[in-house]
Amino acid sequence: MNPIHKLDEHTINKIAAGEVVERPASVVKELIENSIDARASAITVEIKDGGISLIRITDNGVGIPKDQVTTAFLRHTTSKIYKVEDLNHIDSLGFRGEALASIAAVSQLEMITKVVGDVTGKRVEIHGGQLKAEQEIGCPEGTTLIVKNLFYNVPARKKFLKKPSTEGSYISDIVYKTALGHPEVSFKYINNNSIVFHTSGNNDLRNAVFNVYGKEVIKKMISIEEKNNNLKITGLIGKPEVNRANRSYENFYINGRYIKSKILESAVEEAYKTLLPINKFPVVVLHIYIDPNKIDVNVHPTKVEVRFRDEEEIYYFVVESIRKNLKQEDLIPKVTWETPKKEKLFQTEVIQGKLPEPFEIKRNISFSEETIKQEPSKDFTKDTLGDIKESNDGYTPKAPSHSDEILKVKEDISAISINNEKEALSEPKSIPKHYTIIGQVFKTYWIVEQEGMMYVVDQHAAHERILYEKFMNSFKSGNIHSQTLLQPLVINVSPKEKEVIEDNRQLFADFGFEIEEFGDLSYVIRALPMLFDGPVDSGFFLDIVDAFLNDEHIQNAYDMKLNTIATFSCKSAVKAKDKLSYAESRALIEELFTLENPYTCPHGRPTIISMSQYELEKKFKRVQ
Repeated sequence: MNPIHKLDEHTINKIAAGEVVERPASVVKELIENSIDARASAITVEIKDGGISLIRITDNGVGIPKDQVTTAFLRHTTSKIYKVEDLNHIDSLGFRGEALASIAAVSQLEMITKVVGDVTGKRVEIHGGQLKAEQEIGCPEGTTLIVKNLFYNVPARKKFLKKPSTEGSYISDIVYKTALGHPEVSFKYINNNSIVFHTSGNNDLRNAVFNVYGKEVIKKMISIEEKNNNLKITGLIGKPEVNRANRSYENFYINGRYIKSKILESAVEEAYKTLLPINKFPVVVLHIYIDPNKIDVNVHPTKVEVRFRDEEEIYYFVVESIRKNLKQEDLIPKVTWETPKKEKLFQTEVIQGKLPEPFEIKRNISFSEETIKQEPSKDFTKDTLGDIKESNDGYTPKAPSHSDEILKVKEDISAISINNEKEALSEPKSIPKHYTIIGQVFKTYWIVEQEGMMYVVDQHAAHERILYEKFMNSFKSGNIHSQTLLQPLVINVSPKEKEVIEDNRQLFADFGFEIEEFGDLSYVIRALPMLFDGPVDSGFFLDIVDAFLNDEHIQNAYDMKLNTIATFSCKSAVKAKDKLSYAESRALIEELFTLENPYTCPHGRPTIISMSQYELEKKFKRVQ
């Protein structure tokens, strides 16, 4: 065995780079966060060859004092925290003091920076962690970082990079998510000399979402703003008809920091439960503000994971906030009969004229803490972001710093009184009340008319939703009935199946099963639950067990309960082509319109679609 020895500083820097700088996207993320922490109101990101040959980040932030530039490239040097206790209330995006040293250790790096008010700035050049040049130069206020030939001195790391187009897509994702997290900042993104993306930085989240996801998506997004005594949530949530096949469109931000969180994913998906088709996920952009003392961001070098002090409070706050706002919206899909245009995944806004570079935009005027404290009654989202402040030189966009935002949010939170009363939810205005049933088409769809609107109801999906709601209400109230078997059933199970049964005994009991062990790997079933018209067959018990073993989307017993009830609702509902009398159809439609959620079947398919008289008349050229 080789002797144990201390690594030299050069090697230590490369190991740190292995943690912080995994690929070009890691570099872009760290440098953009530094720009935001520097109170920049405009940031330009330029890459070539997927960021492998060139990354250039330019901002109009506060810059770095000349005497501190070289210090900034030493490990564990930062202006954002001073002592270990500061880790308990971090209000900046960066704080580790490792990024610049790690990036400089594995690239040929150049920095040009100038502090506001200084006559000249400073330029330094560092190759592989070694200072090659430094000089005073004339330059705009702010900071430019140029990173060339990433991993040129670490060939083992470079060979594991993917092709430039793939690495570029990772960088694109970072820029888009950061733009959604900071709509008050103007982002320009240039890839191989082509402008891909440019936001205005006017603090309008809808505008940022339009630039990232396109016109068709933003038209179907709902604004959300809720708060309680500890939390505040703002952002946009998609109507159920806007869904994707993966979770990459679920965007979460805590105090301005983009994060990945199983807690928040579960909360969002719980709020959309039964509104979306199976294996589909919603599009959301959620900003959550919380006292920094109640979260821990010092979990992972990438800083995208956080721990919450009270996970349960966060979970239920998000679930209830989304449900409340969805209930107040018209969720019936509109039909236009127009051929949909194929939307690009990221459809950029058409830019009229040339938007200025970061150094051409006047540096934002930040608020002092004293100024904010003098105006605690102002609303955070409307008064402290995106206002216009008059200065001696004209008008300057006012984009407060990240710490200013959190300071104001903390004041907002402390001023909120505890209110345990539930707000009355208005009934969705889209649900027909005084309607006429016109008839049926294709022995499946019922046509309903009301006040210039035509609704088409799928009889199977509608009945499925009604049965699901009935059984769920019975389940919640404990009114599930069982039927005792004259001759008990004995089933044999595997060791894995036995583990599932033992872990979920209460679930089976709640469903109406009466079971007991009958040997090492056998159970006897003495009673079966009654579902709708009669008892289930014995195979239902093993179906539940198999679902837990095979379905990766079922995370707990509650998911199993919902999926099972949804399946039996589907099997028991009237089918397409089943003949219904006028009286039966009217009873079905009336009951559907009384439900809390009449919009989708339990599997997320729509029960109703609508079309306006205007759209129909357009097809007959009666109107333009």
